[in-house]
Amino acid sequence: MSKIQVNDIELDYEDYGKGKVLLLLHGLGSTKKDWDGQVPFFSEKYRVIALDLRGHGDSTKPLDAYGVELMTEDVKQLLDKLAIKKATFVGFSMGGAVAFEMAAKHPEYLDNLVIVNSGPDFNDMGKTGEELLKNRTEFLQTKGVEPLAKEIAFNMFPEAHQVAMRNQFEERCKKNDYNAYFKSFVTLMDWGLGDRIKDINTRTLVVASDMDYTPIAFKQAYVDTLQNASLVVIENSRHGVVIDQPEAFNVALEKFLENE
Repeated sequence: MSKIQVNDIELDYEDYGKGKVLLLLHGLGSTKKDWDGQVPFFSEKYRVIALDLRGHGDSTKPLDAYGVELMTEDVKQLLDKLAIKKATFVGFSMGGAVAFEMAAKHPEYLDNLVIVNSGPDFNDMGKTGEELLKNRTEFLQTKGVEPLAKEIAFNMFPEAHQVAMRNQFEERCKKNDYNAYFKSFVTLMDWGLGDRIKDINTRTLVVASDMDYTPIAFKQAYVDTLQNASLVVIENSRHGVVIDQPEAFNVALEKFLENE
């Protein structure tokens, strides 16, 4: 693990391999450990960087400074300090929001964009988004981080053969700082690309799970809005596809990268 100073905070990151850069961005309430199923595979051919976004893992947990835009600027400064001019951004869930924002605001940094079970408008998800914001806020305020971690982990990995991955995910989620998690969550739910999505011309892969919280049709709709995007569906997978179906995900991503 290494630390680097950006925007008055420290980001914790890991850096493996050599070659074109893959930058891996984890989901809300998790850490760079989301990518344990990808780092060994891809670092044989690529330089793979996995980081803890602000408020998460071993990175700084500020009192008030949160939001997708701030996380995006953190990532930009990380690349600048590492003298990396271009990378393929791979963003899972909240990490997908950061990757989308980077593609909209700083497209010159992107070789490719990979969006994994995420979306371009967390602030415009209709009834689903409204219920998520209300229910999770109430749950967090009344029960706390540890019971929330248990519920999220079970929903992501409910099957009998997934007990080990469920327990591992719950363990890292329950270590979240309450304030950091809450502010990361509410600022994420306030973020959206809006019409800016139409200007993104970066070559894009969208990975969807057949049993994700949002349907495949939701992903197909924004794939159709993007200028240069394709959709891959991973079967027998829920939200955490990079964890519950790592081999299938790695094959899909490798095929996309090799067909540039």
